[in-house]
Amino acid sequence: MENVEHKAIVEGLLFASGDAGITIKQLAKIIELNQATIEYLIEELKFDYEHTDRGIMIMQSHDTFHLTTKPQHSEYFQKLFENPKMNRMSQAALETLAIIAYQQPITRTEIEEIRGVKSDRSVQTLLARSLIEEVGRRESIGRPVLFSTSKEFLTYFGLSSIEELPPLPENTEDSSVEQEADLFFEKFNQGLESE
Repeated sequence: MENVEHKAIVEGLLFASGDAGITIKQLAKIIELNQATIEYLIEELKFDYEHTDRGIMIMQSHDTFHLTTKPQHSEYFQKLFENPKMNRMSQAALETLAIIAYQQPITRTEIEEIRGVKSDRSVQTLLARSLIEEVGRRESIGRPVLFSTSKEFLTYFGLSSIEELPPLPENTEDSSVEQEADLFFEKFNQGLESE
């Protein structure tokens, strides 16, 4: 494979890693290249993003690299997140929101145990939309952050309190709870879009 293809693979992996990001060591292991080559490919990508009119850039936080939007375009992203009708929530975000609403306060790890997949991006989306908020830390190893729904959540779904959420059937598995809650949030999400 040539460097052009390797560079495209690195770019794809940066995108796929989402908010979690990815390290040079991880990239080297996945692509089966040495770390020096990966560093060179990342520098080439950075150069490409900086010297062409692109809407994204590579950001480094400690040893982790992320694809992110350019700060000079922030006003447009703010407008996107200010208007929920412009940006329908993904199924993953709805599932995550349903789990948080019915199981709050809950940690990201507990959400992922219920969903069976990583939920970093969904949690970040919900935080960015102010539908959930950090409400403290669990008194356990690592002191993970606890998430609960916010006042904006209640406003968004037309609820005056969390007690107005429809009750879930008793004696259900976590997956059934998730499915029932998904139906509720999907209905509300579609109703708000059609207004």
